[in-house]
Amino acid sequence: MPVQYKDYYEILRVPRTASAEEIKKSFRKLAREFHPDVAKNKKQAEEKFKELNEAYEVLGDPAKRKKYDELGANWSSGADFRPPPGWQSAGRGGGFPGRGSRGEDFDFQFGGTGFSDFFEQVFGARGARAGAGFGGREEEFGEKGRDIEGDLLVSLEESVRGSVRSVQVRHGVPCENCGGTGQRARHLCNVCGGTGQVARTDTYQVKIPSGVADGQRLRVAGRGEAGVAGGAAGDLYLRVRFAKHPDFEVEDHNLIHEAELAPWEAVLGANISVPTLNGRVNIKVPPGTHSGQKLRVRGRGLPRHSGGSGDLLVITRIEVPGKVTESERKLWEQLARESQFNPRE
Repeated sequence: MPVQYKDYYEILRVPRTASAEEIKKSFRKLAREFHPDVAKNKKQAEEKFKELNEAYEVLGDPAKRKKYDELGANWSSGADFRPPPGWQSAGRGGGFPGRGSRGEDFDFQFGGTGFSDFFEQVFGARGARAGAGFGGREEEFGEKGRDIEGDLLVSLEESVRGSVRSVQVRHGVPCENCGGTGQRARHLCNVCGGTGQVARTDTYQVKIPSGVADGQRLRVAGRGEAGVAGGAAGDLYLRVRFAKHPDFEVEDHNLIHEAELAPWEAVLGANISVPTLNGRVNIKVPPGTHSGQKLRVRGRGLPRHSGGSGDLLVITRIEVPGKVTESERKLWEQLARESQFNPRE
């Protein structure tokens, strides 16, 4: 099934030749502008924030960006898109279509997960199936439906407080008109066209617990592929993928934030304000702080499911003014004459 192509460069407002730093800078600027916690139109900002995250998920990852660029002539902005033959299996492990109980193809599609159909088809785990289970001989107990798997975009704020998300799954179920046989009165069933399956979209409430980890799979029991001959349904698994944040990187349960310092703040020390997921806090920068030094704020990271929280690691980066006034230049020149410091000794 063709899906709508996503031009991630256009979404991030960068040219296709943009450097990694330019892409990162543009994402951070736009993500701060459209972050749902600060935008006035929450619903519109939430959708835009998800779109920005998806674009940065691809263009911010060198391997994904390379694969995306390799689509080349197979893409056309604004048009329906289908990857070239064999492209799916060439460089990723997800996104394969499901297969119905009688062998026919059926694409599992997800809504409300935070990722578009385009992303899931090319980079995600949309409709990946985790094998079949059997409850015994089919004529006695039926065949258990297969598990299906998809991705779920979770914000760092959700990982702190937890949330409940509505997720839609469009999948195939046995046709009631023909009982899943594909025939009725010796003719092909006019409802399922002889496939034995019809499409159905179900909406499930998925609980995202506080302390959920990136890569963790959330299980929704009995919401996978329908069973055969009375067999139990499979399960739905949603793999958590943390949304990119404009202010933080994630390392285990720690949050990493880059803080810019003026040269005199690094030399003399300072008190600066830094963001956390629960508001800003003031931290002390000790005198003689180097660029790249880590300052730890304990307990301000992500919660652990087992209890407690990680830390906030503030990485210092010393910035110098690009332009100075004449009076400022004279002060810098005076400092250069009087200072005994030589960074090359």
